[in-house]
Amino acid sequence: MGNPAGVKRNFDELEKRRLKAAALLSQGLTQSEVARRVGVHRQSVSRWAEQLESGGRGALKKAGRAGRKPMLSETDLRRVEQGLKRGPEALGYEAGLWTAKRVAKLIEHECGVRYTAGHVWRILGELGWSCQRPAKRALERDEKAIRRWRRRRWPELKKTLQTKAKRSSS
Repeated sequence: MGNPAGVKRNFDELEKRRLKAAALLSQGLTQSEVARRVGVHRQSVSRWAEQLESGGRGALKKAGRAGRKPMLSETDLRRVEQGLKRGPEALGYEAGLWTAKRVAKLIEHECGVRYTAGHVWRILGELGWSCQRPAKRALERDEKAIRRWRRRRWPELKKTLQTKAKRSSS
């Protein structure tokens, strides 16, 4: 079954649940009753009972983190966030917008670690950053010229349906 997508496992809570099951087993309760009280499958309690018997309570302690260790430390993430706050202009970009590729370059520049643009979005999510669009329109935008173009030029360029030609007898 596992956890729903995006939900991290809480290793401390999992350890508490195993130790609670061990205490209930030591009181003489059946594995089925322990499973009901702890809220797990009976097979989990059976596995924990075997671990308890072979290795004692220490065998039920948490194993630590799952998966590969992150390549960026907490201090690296803070440096990346400071770089994000400085803006892309600090890295020599003209436009003041961050793209995934630009953030990947920032991470490589600040921490020496290469990430793909796709993975950069995960890191930005961890930092609480999201995709942004500019709130303002370009200063050079000329609304009158745009309306004039839409009224006069666009109808000339717009494709219209051709009138059907007479059918050929050949």
